[in-house]
Formats: sequence, C-alpha cells, structure tokens
Amino acid sequence: MRNEVMEFYGLKRSLRSAGYFLTTHHHDLLNEVKQAIYDGTLIVLSGVIGAGKTAALTQLQERLLEEDRIVVSTAVSVEKNRVALGTLITALFCDLSTEKEPRIPKSGELRDRALRALVKKRKKPVVLFIDDAHDLHRNTLIALKRLIELVKGGGARLSIVLAGHPRLRNEMQDPAMEEIGYRTATFDLEGVAGSQREYMTWLIETCSKGEVSIDDVLEPAAVDLLAARLRTPLQIEQHLELAMETGLKAHLKPITEEIAESVLSKQIDGVEATLTRHGYTSKVLTEMLRVKPSELKALFRHDLPADRARDIKEQMLAAGLPV
Repeated sequence: MRNEVMEFYGLKRSLRSAGYFLTTHHHDLLNEVKQAIYDGTLIVLSGVIGAGKTAALTQLQERLLEEDRIVVSTAVSVEKNRVALGTLITALFCDLSTEKEPRIPKSGELRDRALRALVKKRKKPVVLFIDDAHDLHRNTLIALKRLIELVKGGGARLSIVLAGHPRLRNEMQDPAMEEIGYRTATFDLEGVAGSQREYMTWLIETCSKGEVSIDDVLEPAAVDLLAARLRTPLQIEQHLELAMETGLKAHLKPITEEIAESVLSKQIDGVEATLTRHGYTSKVLTEMLRVKPSELKALFRHDLPADRARDIKEQMLAAGLPV
C-alpha cells in the first residue's frame, strides 16, 4: 500500500501487516487441530486461496512451541510438485537433529531406521507441517501414512499436518485414496465468512492504531457491499486497498458505495474464479477432466456447445468441484 494512501486515510501501517484475526471459528478450529496433533495422525487443513491457511499454521506452531509438549518440524521446500518422501524425511532430520549438519544415511533402510530412532530420542511427539500440500503427488501422500506407521512402530509418535486448497481435501476423499483418506482428520478453514464487517473494522482500527474508525474510511453502504461480496481476508485486503487508491484519486473520504462497486471484479463470483480459489487452475482442470484448453476457455466464456458443456460440468460435479 502506498504511503500517500495510508496518510490520506490515517493508517500507520499497511493492511497486509495487521496480523492474525482470530474468530470463534478459528479459535475452535486451532484447538481441534492441536488435539488431533497430540493424537498422532495425518491431518488436512483445507481452505480456499486467501482464507488464511499459512497464518493459521503460524499461529498453531507458535502455540505448540509455547506449550513445549511437542517437537515442531516444517517442510520448507518451495516446489511441492517435485517433493518426494525423501525430501520430507530430510526436513525431519534437519529439525530434530541436535547436530549443525545432520548425517542422513544414503541407504533408504538405514535412513528410515535412523529417523525412527531420532524421533524416539527426542522423547516427545513430533509434528511435521507441510504447506501448499495440494501440489504433492499422490504417491507422496500415501507414503506419509507409512511414515507415521514407521515412527509408531518404533515406540514414538509422529503427526503430519497438510495445509492446502479444497482440491487437497477432495483428493483425499477419492476412492482411489481410500488407504489414507479414511485415516485422515480433515478440517475446513472458512476464512472470515460471517465476520466480514468485524474483520474490516479490526483491520482499520489495527492499522491506524485506534485513531481511525471504519466509518472514517468507508460509508456504511460501502461496508455492506464489500461484506456481501467478499469472503476471505485476502479478498478484503485487496479490495480495501483498491478502494482507498480510487478514493484518494477522487480526494474522497469516507469511500462511497459507488467507489466500492467500481473496484469489484464482475467475475469475482464466476465459475472460473471460484474453481481457481479452490485450487483448480486451468492446467489442473485440463489434466483432470482430459479436455482441451480451448474447450475449457470456451466453457468459461459460455461459448461451448450445450451438449459438450453439460458433459464437462457433469464430470466436475462428479469430482466434487464447486460448479
């Protein structure tokens, strides 16, 4: 956010740096996930793009570290679609070993035995956090269940938390993934749905350090409009910034409903945008549905012949896609 925009509306820092907004849903969800971690299992935390999954993981990790009852490990590899089980085991060695440069046996058998001994040596349950897990290969997901069993067989306890788009949740519920799907605890992060007004109020008050209220920045009608059309923290932050930039150009505050309307995309609730927020990009959809990219584009433009459009939508519905 530009400094001149912040100064005009009385903000001391940008909206993106406000911190973590804890709703009753978030509070209850974090407690439930934490209990599942102590139970020692495979856990999926699902949420659309911008719902706050990464922020929730950070909050959860901070709580676990404060309580000091469990050892926290985090996989930091960026290209999750290339991550195999060996990379995740390396993450565990790096976080659990007391050595500066952990020695990881090259032999798979020796490596697995060494990991099991290392977890047991820490004398506490261990949890491995994996963000953007929707990009993990199915074989890697299945292997994680076996990794948990490996550690359990050595008299220790390992939980794995997978955070990702709803596509990950649907993937785990696929009949072909029954081996691990039925053994997975799944939790849905709802963003700030139902608390949009409270979130906007909190954002403005937090970023102005209490010197500015929501009424100073947005007219009530503008707040109503944004609250009705937006669902996630990311959406709200983005559109508030756009509205403030537009309001500055007009030298206008509070921001009117007309300005708020002007920054909202007409396609924000469209099928393509909805699918993307759930993790179904065009690339994923073409591979999943075995359709041509040109057909997919025509479907979203409503230019595809009715019979073909119906066939593709039926495939999407059967796969649990939000259409």
